[in-house]
Amino acid sequence: MNQPLPLRFRPLPTSFFDQDSPVLARALVGKVLRRRWRGQWLSARIIETEAYRLDDRGSHASLGYTHKRRALFMEGGTIYMYYARGGDSFNISARGPGNAVLIKSGFPWIDALAGPQALAIMQQENPDAAGMPRPPERLCAGQTLLCRSLALKVPDWDAREFDPDELFVDDVGAAPALLIQTTRLGIPIGRDEHLPYRYVDPAYARHCTRNPLRRGQSAQKHYRWVDQEGNPVSGQAP
Repeated sequence: MNQPLPLRFRPLPTSFFDQDSPVLARALVGKVLRRRWRGQWLSARIIETEAYRLDDRGSHASLGYTHKRRALFMEGGTIYMYYARGGDSFNISARGPGNAVLIKSGFPWIDALAGPQALAIMQQENPDAAGMPRPPERLCAGQTLLCRSLALKVPDWDAREFDPDELFVDDVGAAPALLIQTTRLGIPIGRDEHLPYRYVDPAYARHCTRNPLRRGQSAQKHYRWVDQEGNPVSGQAP
């Protein structure tokens, strides 16, 4: 999917991440994660996020401070990575100790700064089970697939700050006006699984971890439409 060509990078400043985690989770949808690897800028539009808080029983931080979880208690904009489902998972700390946003899934972003060669490298980094190139729409459709496609590893990036020469979040001016808000995935029963802290870009809903607009799901009962401020919006996205 080709996108409008940007003239330059617009890395988000550290101050951008100094927001409450649900606010940050909404604000990150539509931004582009850029990773310099093998001479190319591998890039993925963020299409799905999940927010976590210190007092949220579904969060790692609720289990208490440890050296491994130290990034969650550092200033907003610190990278927190851990192993999930046999792969790496990428999170960003938000305002306040223990608060963070999980980058749940993305979609390859092709522009003047990340062209077909970058996409080819992403496919090389993340082949399918048969060793064949994974379709672009499936490359980043989940937190571990996203990390594999962008060559992001726990030992390399956990508890680090963003580096404009290697890894950063780019504002390409593509934030969606409306978002889908729903509950997070994989939260055990009794661990605040009811909290509506998952946000999805409706234009890419079918490419996220689990499509909230799939058959059998209905607005208000299973999800709701919100604007960038989190205010409910009646009706459906255009």
